[in-house]
Amino acid sequence: MALLHDIVFDAARPAALARFWASALDGYAVAPYDDAELARLRALGIDDPEDDPTVLVEPAGAGPRLWFQLVPEGKRGKNRVHLDLRAVEAEAEIVRLTRIGASVLARFDDHTLLADPEGNEFCLFPLR
Repeated sequence: MALLHDIVFDAARPAALARFWASALDGYAVAPYDDAELARLRALGIDDPEDDPTVLVEPAGAGPRLWFQLVPEGKRGKNRVHLDLRAVEAEAEIVRLTRIGASVLARFDDHTLLADPEGNEFCLFPLR
């Protein structure tokens, strides 16, 4: 039986998108850049972690990791897979998410459809 390990996002700007999702999700943070990771980047000719082609966002506890990987093509069309989020105060969370870069795409009776800064759709449901 397979276990979910990572959720991977294709991105034009992996570091920026990773920061958005680390801020959007409770208990998640961009993995720190230790000396070994900085040396790995330098070996690839990358001096600034902002240019890292693969950025990891880790949960503080249980949960899947999120990877953001550089791809040359932009997003086209609707996502075939998306994340569903929940919040106790859904309207306040929509305000917070839009402040950090999300946009509201549509509102429905039971949830709101949003997009992250690169256009990846996700839904926010009130926690009941």
